[in-house]
Amino acid sequence: MSASGGTKAIVAALGANLAIAAAKFVAFAFSGSSSMLAEGVHSLADSGNQGLLLLGGKKAKRAATAEHPFGYGRERYIYGFLVSIVLFTIGGVFALYEGYEKIHEPHPLDNWFWPVGVLVFAVIAEGFSFRTAIKESNELRGKQTWTQFVRRAKAPELPVVLLEDFGALVGLVLALGGVGLTVATGDGIWDGIGTMCIGALLVLIALVLAAETKSLLLGEAAGLDQIAKIRAAVVDGDVVTGVIHMRTLHLGPEELLVAAKIAVQHDDTATEVARAIDAAEARIREAVPIARVIYLEPDIYNETTAAAGPDPSKTPGAH
Repeated sequence: MSASGGTKAIVAALGANLAIAAAKFVAFAFSGSSSMLAEGVHSLADSGNQGLLLLGGKKAKRAATAEHPFGYGRERYIYGFLVSIVLFTIGGVFALYEGYEKIHEPHPLDNWFWPVGVLVFAVIAEGFSFRTAIKESNELRGKQTWTQFVRRAKAPELPVVLLEDFGALVGLVLALGGVGLTVATGDGIWDGIGTMCIGALLVLIALVLAAETKSLLLGEAAGLDQIAKIRAAVVDGDVVTGVIHMRTLHLGPEELLVAAKIAVQHDDTATEVARAIDAAEARIREAVPIARVIYLEPDIYNETTAAAGPDPSKTPGAH
């Protein structure tokens, strides 16, 4: 993922959410709408989330150390996971609680035009933020569907902003519905129901984000197209005749570790093998630029070694 694209989407979302949060709290102060309060907290939580994403991106750029020899690229995954927790606890759970309270003690809205006006403004601002996130994502997702993009993206920023903005827009529609029905019927219970729906939506989005970022934290392999490019780049048809087995791992969104056992001829000299490995590493980096940490182990190919996989205890005769 382009780091600049992700940062642009985050900054756009942050600016929109700060303005929207202030407007929602003003509307709540004048109207007493629980939907406005829940939406204000939601926007405030979203602003904090964007701050966390920016902080994670900055920390991930630190140079590798002796204690962390592979660098800090996974900081972005950690902060992406924190975002899902914040969205769940501050946004979702609070909205559910506030909606529950409003349903049990409903009251009509005062100055209803405040929340309606703010919600219309919020829809416009969130629409701008969502449009920016879509534009930046379209440059990366290619032929993937939106669901595939969210599930397969190795960088957490754009999927997080996309889901947050989508949830915000749906939440605003729910808030408008709750406020509108409360004004039309004079029954404040509808405001509480709208708030409960907002809470349920936020919890659902938070669970999706948590599941996706958890997978990234555990460690995901390269995409299938990247794996195919790496395999093709390793083999030169002369010294390196094939890939016995290979493992890839994302050390961060833009840094890939490649470890492979490669097949060489039994009569190749050590010098020939060393040169072939250097050339293979250069081809891999040219084919997949994010492959920055590469370990290639030469071996004499046989079917038993290839079938046994990377576990030394299962590779009789491996060199």
